[in-house]
Amino acid sequence: MKQSWRPGTMIYPLPAVLVSCGSTEQTRNLITVAWTGTICSDPAMCYISVQRPRYSHHILMEEMEFTINLTTERMARATDWCGVRSGREYDKWRETGLTPVKGQMVGCYYIEESPVSIECRVKEVVHLGTHDMFIADVLNVIVDDRYIDAQTGALRLEDAGLIAYAHGHYYTLGRELGHFGFSVRKSPKKGGGRR
Repeated sequence: MKQSWRPGTMIYPLPAVLVSCGSTEQTRNLITVAWTGTICSDPAMCYISVQRPRYSHHILMEEMEFTINLTTERMARATDWCGVRSGREYDKWRETGLTPVKGQMVGCYYIEESPVSIECRVKEVVHLGTHDMFIADVLNVIVDDRYIDAQTGALRLEDAGLIAYAHGHYYTLGRELGHFGFSVRKSPKKGGGRR
């Protein structure tokens, strides 16, 4: 048996990311965002949705740039803390001990401890109900060398201990179930001939 619930945000799990914004030491801030995702691969584009009362909202509107920093198990406490504390009252960089590094293609900072940081420039702001959606072009992706296979050059994010968010809780990502396309990939023939 199934129940009908009122309309709500039940598309889970989602990435729990730390978005950095602000181009100066006085304005830089971190905000935890789960309403985020890819919207186009060519050109590379993504989005974040942020409530208007949030401290970071006005920084985003003024500077129109941000960096999405993927988070890990080691960053879980900082990720949650940045989601429940306001940049109006705290220097989130100092309080969490995360290391700010000046961006390469944008004015804002990225998080040194993040395995992947995605530098973005806002292309359009869509005013929705409780949130504004910041649609952005991806300008640059900064990847920690520790997660790049030295032989193949492949990104091994499974080694990073990424976390996800689902209905008010944080989770580690589980074991791999298959590689993209595994459901249609033919297995190599064994021994030649039909059985």
